[in-house]
Amino acid sequence: MILSDIPQGLSPLTPTQIHQVKDLLGSMTPIQQAWISGYMAAAANAATPIALQETVSVDASPLTILYGSQTGNAKGIAEEMASKAKARGLDVKLANMADYKPNQLKNEKFLTIVISTYGEGEPPEQAEKLYNFLSSKKAPKLDGVQVAVIGLGDSSYEFFCKTASDFEERLSALGATVITERALLDVDYDEAAAAWVDGAVDLFEPELKALNGAASPAVNGLAGFSGAPQVAESIYNKKNPFTAEVGEVQKITGRDSLKDVRHVEISLEGSGLQYQSGDSLGVYFLNDSLVVDEVLALLKIDADEAVRIGDDSKSVRDALIEDFELTQSYPGFVEKYAAATGNTELAEIASDKAGLRDYLSDRQIYDVIRQNPGELTAQALIESLRKQQPRLYSIASSQKEVEEEVHLTIAVVEYDTHENNHLGGCSGFLGRRVEDGDKVRVYVEHNDSFRLPENPEAPVIMIGPGTGIAPFRSFLQDREADGVEGNSWLFFGNPHFTQDFLYQVELQSYLKSGVLSKLSVAFSRDQAQKIYVQDRIVENGAELFEWLEKGAHLYICGDGNHMAKDVHQALLSVVETHGGRSAEEAEAYVEALRDDKRYQKDVY
Repeated sequence: MILSDIPQGLSPLTPTQIHQVKDLLGSMTPIQQAWISGYMAAAANAATPIALQETVSVDASPLTILYGSQTGNAKGIAEEMASKAKARGLDVKLANMADYKPNQLKNEKFLTIVISTYGEGEPPEQAEKLYNFLSSKKAPKLDGVQVAVIGLGDSSYEFFCKTASDFEERLSALGATVITERALLDVDYDEAAAAWVDGAVDLFEPELKALNGAASPAVNGLAGFSGAPQVAESIYNKKNPFTAEVGEVQKITGRDSLKDVRHVEISLEGSGLQYQSGDSLGVYFLNDSLVVDEVLALLKIDADEAVRIGDDSKSVRDALIEDFELTQSYPGFVEKYAAATGNTELAEIASDKAGLRDYLSDRQIYDVIRQNPGELTAQALIESLRKQQPRLYSIASSQKEVEEEVHLTIAVVEYDTHENNHLGGCSGFLGRRVEDGDKVRVYVEHNDSFRLPENPEAPVIMIGPGTGIAPFRSFLQDREADGVEGNSWLFFGNPHFTQDFLYQVELQSYLKSGVLSKLSVAFSRDQAQKIYVQDRIVENGAELFEWLEKGAHLYICGDGNHMAKDVHQALLSVVETHGGRSAEEAEAYVEALRDDKRYQKDVY
């Protein structure tokens, strides 16, 4: 059990003390954590108090690995690097950028940045504070700091891995020395990331050992203590997903709705997978077999022809259905496919980067092949494609209520273009093609940056239009299971009341029982003037600010490109108007909420 798992009524610590302990542990190296664990254990069993001996070296400089992750990929690489460095006897400090105090930068000597790029070249939510700090007047000189940067992104977007480049440039401008070329990696990054991590650890190792000693020493003979006990983890993860059984798939929008939203229930029985409200489920999907057969026929490739995928071999048809990306298009495919088929016209399109993005804006991989059929081998086709990446969905259930199940709220992506109907890869699979009893490979992606307050009585304000309601359904199930009533306010929006009020009966039940205190809805197209959740926020500004002043935690889930930004601006307006703040003071107020983890986002 860890601190955050202890029920409030059973903990001997106050919420403030719990926060202080967690902040202290987060600032320590693994050796320091082990020492304090041993000290506390010894002190608890000692007849007289044990004096603290200042024999721990405060000059030891760990390899600090900071990660900013939107979907968990950057976190995974950071954890892999920490594991490899520790295996070589190096002192390592691993931290989420959201939990890292920027003024600590002046104390670092060896630093690795693992960062993803979100949206149009923006840092992920976890990294915003550190990212902004580095370009502020408060940023310290970093002369003597050795730094390495690895970035993750998607080459489909114009500002590919821009955040990683920005981090390296800002650190360099402050005086840090870059010890290895930064890695800017696309979605199929596993092998390249592993190679970069090995190379970076190779470069850091001699410097760390020269400064800190050949190996991390035992501290006061207590290095054998492991600290707080850890909850056992399932063997299933992104690299080893669990094959689960699909249960109910139910459409929860009306017949005349412009949206097709599905409630999906998946059994986790026998997996040992555990999740908390705020986590996401990673899903590997199957491509549409009918469209795969069409592609193979166009290319005159025998469906049974064997292809190599790493060290494995399988039929090209099975490989296309199970392993490769055929819906999301990206520049690399066009370049490789044009070369493999000798298509000069397609190669010319690929040579113009801006024009290529326009070309791919409404085309799936299927469309590129349909419009440019050619001759190539099955293996050449496979080598033109990138591996399928799982899709992440905010979990819409609490395990306290549904036990060995997990629920999702999925909007089916669908559009017509180029004389064909198009479905999203995973949303089309889960929303249209799977049936009860079908199998799907899944894993849990934990999100410690989107959690209910540790104090269950703390007020919560949840803003989740459309499928952004998913984690808040989980929050409400959690609070009901814990017997928490009141202090919860949900903002929900969608086009039409009669067609798009997701989970309406459940929400009305929560209002009636008192689990949900207040429900503010915005159905944008039910009147001449469109009304959105941000409008409801402004309308209820006085009460919302009062909630914030009483310690409320505010959460946003949903579209990050428009909705979340509009809600943020509405929140600033509320603080200015009802808090009597200037624009600059309102920004500082909201930033303080973020620092206190009272303003959290799960956006996509």
